Amino acid sequence: MKKAAFLASTIFLAACSPGYGGVDSASAQSAAATAPDVDPDAALNTFFEDYDREELANSPLSKSFRGIRDADYGKLDDPSEAAAIADYERGQAALTEMERRFDKDSLSPAGQLSYRLFQARAERSRAAFPFRRNGYIFDQMRGAQSQIPAFMINIHQVTNKEDAEAYVSRLSAVGPFIETLVAQAAERANDGIMVPDWVFPYVISDARNVISGGPFEEGEPSPLFADLQKKVNALDLPAAEKRDLIARGEEALLGSLAPAYRKLIAEMERQQATAGDGDGVWRFKDGAAYYAERLKNYTTTDLTADQIHQIGLDNVARIHGEMRKIMQQVGFEGSLQEFFVHLRTGDQYFHTSREDYLAEANAKLAEMEKKLPEFFNTLPKAPFVIKPVEAFREKSAGKAFYQRPAPDGSRPGTYYVNLYDLKSMSKTELEALAYHEALPGHHLQLAIQTELGELPAFRKFGGITAYSEGWGLYTEELGKDMGFYTDPYSDFGRLGMELWRACRLVVDTGIHDKRWSREKAIAYLTENTPNPDGDIRKAIERYIVFPGQATAYMIGKLKILELRERAQTRLGDKFTMGDFHDVILRSGPVPLNIMEERIDSWIAGAR
Repeated sequence: MKKAAFLASTIFLAACSPGYGGVDSASAQSAAATAPDVDPDAALNTFFEDYDREELANSPLSKSFRGIRDADYGKLDDPSEAAAIADYERGQAALTEMERRFDKDSLSPAGQLSYRLFQARAERSRAAFPFRRNGYIFDQMRGAQSQIPAFMINIHQVTNKEDAEAYVSRLSAVGPFIETLVAQAAERANDGIMVPDWVFPYVISDARNVISGGPFEEGEPSPLFADLQKKVNALDLPAAEKRDLIARGEEALLGSLAPAYRKLIAEMERQQATAGDGDGVWRFKDGAAYYAERLKNYTTTDLTADQIHQIGLDNVARIHGEMRKIMQQVGFEGSLQEFFVHLRTGDQYFHTSREDYLAEANAKLAEMEKKLPEFFNTLPKAPFVIKPVEAFREKSAGKAFYQRPAPDGSRPGTYYVNLYDLKSMSKTELEALAYHEALPGHHLQLAIQTELGELPAFRKFGGITAYSEGWGLYTEELGKDMGFYTDPYSDFGRLGMELWRACRLVVDTGIHDKRWSREKAIAYLTENTPNPDGDIRKAIERYIVFPGQATAYMIGKLKILELRERAQTRLGDKFTMGDFHDVILRSGPVPLNIMEERIDSWIAGAR
């Protein structure tokens, strides 16, 4: 995956793009790996360590996510097309090297799993590579215009003068970084790869927010300038050194970052003037093949768009039936759609302050944390915090997301909740959303994954969407198994969250395969879900710029539930939730077919 795409699409996921430089003494290493006195698993782990070092050497951003501060701490990744091609070629070379040097059958089961996962990772990269220029460079979800400032504020830590020097260096590097991406966005637009017209105001607004305020104009400090001042002023340094660091940071903001952001705004305005009709990737010359690849990549299955669409319709009908039971339980008289309107418009279903929302979310998660040992053998060591999305990007950001902890303990896991519009954050969904993003959802899963010391780095820090998002959605329902959702409205909110993911199967395939308009997709969610209008619009806009990703949640959850039911049926009294969850979690992310193999093997052994 190209570095620009890495930033634009996965900067806040810890995996970096495939890259491996090989070794000069490959023949000697091959001989060593096959020598009778060399443990093949140890040799394979050494191979993966070398591969990981090479990946990190090509991604200063990935180093920072892992808490590594070295000579690259003041650098950004190379966003060029040449770097993207080199990354891909190194990844494929690493696969060839591994297959040449190691006999899979000679490895332990753990080694064989790593071998297979490395193959699958490279194969997904190979399938995606021909479509690499179909991705949007700047959009409201993953564009560098907001991701770079968020990275500087949340990831780049400053604990000494050297860290502050690196911060200033990175601010200076933002200019050429953004300008390279602007040129790529212009090239793709000329090839017909352009976001829909309604995306441009989001990107332009984000960019303007970054360069609003001091030192760019009169007023309060801009987000980055305020962050620099805060971090530098917290250091134990002479006042003159602090003033010098802040002055050099100001110079970098004015001389490098601001001109690049103005070019970005100008390019977005240029493209907006010529943006055509249509929202789905069917607009692209290879759109059908691209979308099929995206579905396979995210779900790790061979399900077609038609099959996924139908799975969505079937589950929407099932969940509607469960919702009607709760509607009767609370004594609401009317249709399900009328109940949706009631929940969407009733003031009693929304908090009136950010502080109240955060307090309730923290309280729910504190209760959940106490209950975890009854259902999990393995628990994370890393703490987590809940933070509102920063003001400069809250208008365009999604409603909630999670950022994993640093492996060295220097940064906790963070559950970000978007409180820009409290009318888009229903009280009824608060509980399920917190379980999904924090405990026992993404924080538990990703912190455990990060702490699996015996796994190769590509497994500890990589990701497979159907696995991780399937887990997140699964844990929403697991909360009910654990005794939560005692308020029927909260339980209805849980069903609403599941319904949301079922509807995603319908609208994502509708938009990108069946040529639905944005308005038709919005109308479908309005008719079939209780979510407020702002929530619905933001979601549809996300699915449009992130084709296929939203389908992974329900597909992954359904597989995990299917496997749990299979294990419970076959093992009877021998089944325990803790053991089942260990099999899922202690492998790190795996494709769904490998997850199924692991569960079946565990069942056979337990029987």
